[in-house]
Amino acid sequence: MKAKEIVENYGKIHIYMVGMDDNPQPKHIDVIIKNIKHDNIFSGGKRHYEIVKPFLPADAVWIEIKAPIDAVLAEYSRLIQEDKVIVSFVSGDPFFFGFASTIRKNLLGVGMKVFPYFNSLQMFAHHEQIAYEHMHAVSVTGRPWHELDRALLECRPLIGVLTDRVHTPNAIAKRMMEYHLDKDYTMRVAEHLGNPEKEKIYKLYSIKEISEMSFTNPNCVLLMKAPNSNLQRPALGIPDTRFVLLNDRAKMITKAPIRVIDLSLLELHNSRSFWDIGACTGSVSIEARRQYPHLDIRAFEVREECENIIRANARLHSAPGIDLHIGNFLDLPIEKNTTVDAVFIGGHGGKLKEIIRKVASHLDSLKGKIVFNSVSEESSKLFREAVDENGLKLHSEMNITVDSNNPITILCATSKYHV
Repeated sequence: MKAKEIVENYGKIHIYMVGMDDNPQPKHIDVIIKNIKHDNIFSGGKRHYEIVKPFLPADAVWIEIKAPIDAVLAEYSRLIQEDKVIVSFVSGDPFFFGFASTIRKNLLGVGMKVFPYFNSLQMFAHHEQIAYEHMHAVSVTGRPWHELDRALLECRPLIGVLTDRVHTPNAIAKRMMEYHLDKDYTMRVAEHLGNPEKEKIYKLYSIKEISEMSFTNPNCVLLMKAPNSNLQRPALGIPDTRFVLLNDRAKMITKAPIRVIDLSLLELHNSRSFWDIGACTGSVSIEARRQYPHLDIRAFEVREECENIIRANARLHSAPGIDLHIGNFLDLPIEKNTTVDAVFIGGHGGKLKEIIRKVASHLDSLKGKIVFNSVSEESSKLFREAVDENGLKLHSEMNITVDSNNPITILCATSKYHV
């Protein structure tokens, strides 16, 4: 659903957003309902309904907040246009990864009053008497793993995680173990915070033990730096000998010194998205993932046998979240409106010009960059021609030789309006 501006009765309150916990007898709900003007229209999740049902008028209308959320927003919009007032119940703080943020983003200008409550991570910290001013909070509720992976790769010492029925505490533990990100953390789990009968805290279990357990919903997780842990960001430049290679061929990997230069030229610290075309062992993607955890990384590789190699190397070097695509890059579908900031071409299969043409159609017009390592004058010539044909600019050219390997020309091109 596209953002819709609510212009009629601008400033008038049409939504009361009420935060709550898992307590089956919330003391504040009855007071709020009795002291605000509403049209007997109430909303929230299924669990919220079970809790607030005793406080609702007999003729109350209930709008369940569930997927697809566009349908819920459309119903809200219709009611607001009819000048109706909705009371919406949500967990904790409505603006903490909450429904109020969704409303503010999609129903522009709607009048809203919020009654916040402690969010579950605050309640968890209070229960455990943990100072949480430096907590890094992430949500995997209906979201991918990306932000949790990022927090772990950034070595955050205290991470609070909002979970769902897919991204469960045991699934989090398994993912951490798979990518060797568990050794520096301890893990605590809380269930039903605020419910005096169901509330339960798990804090004396190892991450391995938690990976084999199951938990009831709702729950949340605290990841804390383990005592005596040497939690720190990885050094730049993974030694080539530490990668699983394709058929043990040492030349089928972008050498560490070249890799570092390539990533530097791509200016990944200022990028949001990165493509690695011809990933082979995954060394470039893995180095980028470790050094720039904020990136959205897609790796493309035509050889099917490389899939297991890339995944093995990603696990070995603690690099979760690389979006791997096996197949010919030219045949793989890319969403029409997808924009990429930085692209490394590590292999082209004789189709360099065609690859650059496809990349150019998705390259960010202001800060897009392409880096290519050429091992022959012919491929250098093709790269320069493709840059010119697609309205790009040749940014730099560098010749370098590592040990007894063949000389490499590192070519960097930028989008037309790149500064």
